[in-house]
Amino acid sequence: MAEPPARAIAARTHGRYLVAAPAGPGPHPLLLGFHGYGENAERCLAELRRIPGAERWLVAAVQGLHRFYNQKTGEVVASWMTKQDRELAIADNVAYVGAVAGELRREFDLAPTVALLGFSQGVAMAYRAALGSVERAAAVIALAGDVPPELHHLDLTRLGRVLVARGATDESYTADKMAADAVLLRGKGLACEELTYSGGHEWTDEFRRAVGEFLERRGP
Repeated sequence: MAEPPARAIAARTHGRYLVAAPAGPGPHPLLLGFHGYGENAERCLAELRRIPGAERWLVAAVQGLHRFYNQKTGEVVASWMTKQDRELAIADNVAYVGAVAGELRREFDLAPTVALLGFSQGVAMAYRAALGSVERAAAVIALAGDVPPELHHLDLTRLGRVLVARGATDESYTADKMAADAVLLRGKGLACEELTYSGGHEWTDEFRRAVGEFLERRGP
């Protein structure tokens, strides 16, 4: 017998995000972070806060909606999506991040400036959120992940400036993939900087320093 067609229905769920606010009065620029597969908001926020100059930003780490247990540690981690119902998951995630950004603006005194940083699987979310979840991005930082294919034909000027980065020994986000992304982004009229640092598929101090300088040049 033929398999029956799958059906989809919208269901309410709750997302999770963590915030580190500057000590002084606002308005503050907003830095939104998106973790990689099998990570969580705690890990993402800890990495974001180690970026030089991050204390001047309101830093928020958004956790993927799809939670599961790390089988080795028992820690609750998350992912952003799978190939199943991909388009629906993208729409859900973009709306979710938009709701987070709106809540942050209601709760905190924020400047118009928004930068988005994604690592690995979270890179695609940073790009998507810059286009569909915030009013306008000032910058996108893409660490070890590529521009998602559904965005290749779109006007990407709302991304602002872009920094694409990879570790020299990263076998997942290769030098060829990063070069292709840079060509795509520049072809769309964007200012795109490239960084290859010592390391693999990971955050490093060298990368964090480069992000701090990138954000400082743009100015909060």
